[in-house]
Amino acid sequence: MKILVIQQKMIGDVLTSSILFEALRKNYPESELHYLIYPHTKPVVEHNPFIDKIIEYDSEIGKDAIKFLKFLKLIRKESYSAVIDIYSKISSAIIAKYSGAPLRLGFHKHYTQPFYTRTFNYKDVPETKAGLAIENRMQLLKAFGKNFPRELKPKLYISSKEKGSFRKKLVKQGVDFDQPLIMCGVLGSSSIKTYPKNYMASLLDTLIKEKTNGQILFNYLPWQKTQAQDIYNQCNSKTQSRIFIDIYEKSLKGFIMNCANCDLYFGNEGGAANIMKALNKPTFSIHSPQIKKNYWAIYENGKNNRSVHLEDYSSIVFKKTTNNVDLKPEYFSKELLKFMHFNLKNPNQRGANKEIS
Repeated sequence: MKILVIQQKMIGDVLTSSILFEALRKNYPESELHYLIYPHTKPVVEHNPFIDKIIEYDSEIGKDAIKFLKFLKLIRKESYSAVIDIYSKISSAIIAKYSGAPLRLGFHKHYTQPFYTRTFNYKDVPETKAGLAIENRMQLLKAFGKNFPRELKPKLYISSKEKGSFRKKLVKQGVDFDQPLIMCGVLGSSSIKTYPKNYMASLLDTLIKEKTNGQILFNYLPWQKTQAQDIYNQCNSKTQSRIFIDIYEKSLKGFIMNCANCDLYFGNEGGAANIMKALNKPTFSIHSPQIKKNYWAIYENGKNNRSVHLEDYSSIVFKKTTNNVDLKPEYFSKELLKFMHFNLKNPNQRGANKEIS
């Protein structure tokens, strides 16, 4: 059996959808499993032992009819037994349909339903602590008629050699590994997913003031450098002395390696938080009020993985115009400090990442 999984989206989505490969491999050990993703997301699935082949799909291909047709022909030549389209948009639905696979699975949308042999509705309420992002993906496997688990945790597979190399690099840049190292997602992937900059600076000041003894790395997208610098400038001088503003990896691979050497994550919910969870690191995430918390609040237990959302503290009716300006730092600063002290109190209790030799 040859199976193609399609996930044309962002880093967190590609990492989360990779759980399907582990589940499929356990039920079909002799199967050949392929993953169609955007090229820039490849580092989150490299070394994954359950994936046989990664097919890189550049978004520009879909904008050129000739290139797209050529790509479709390559997909058809693979002769897939099944295609699982997690993305379930027009472009990916066309790929699924053109593959000629007898079993084509996707999520139910009126405009793509004809492209699949079976569709599934998105669940609204999670049944496990895994969260809807996990459970929705796993339910597509029901079509195979096998006994699949309802949830699995995404994992990153990195080598100890790579991690060690970046650790040495961080030491040369001034990081002291006798003290905690915190990855801070100071900005979201867009303005609506970003906690107000003055609030973020205030929280960082609180962390340092309350003697968490943390060293801080900033995570942001390359084009957000000016905004990240603005947050740094709004912090007090003591906090600034604990932030390594000049340590920044432009590549996703480099960022993952820095994450592997950090003790925990704090900041805006997004791909960075998912990467840290996949490395088995504690995370404290701030959700955008425009995105329902129960979708991406995966594997939360209140201790090692914790997140906050406006709906936790306010009765404000959800609207598209709602923003995080209403989620005051004082609402959850005590929870954040409790999380920090619990997860940083003993170096031996800090998260360990999955490694390959």
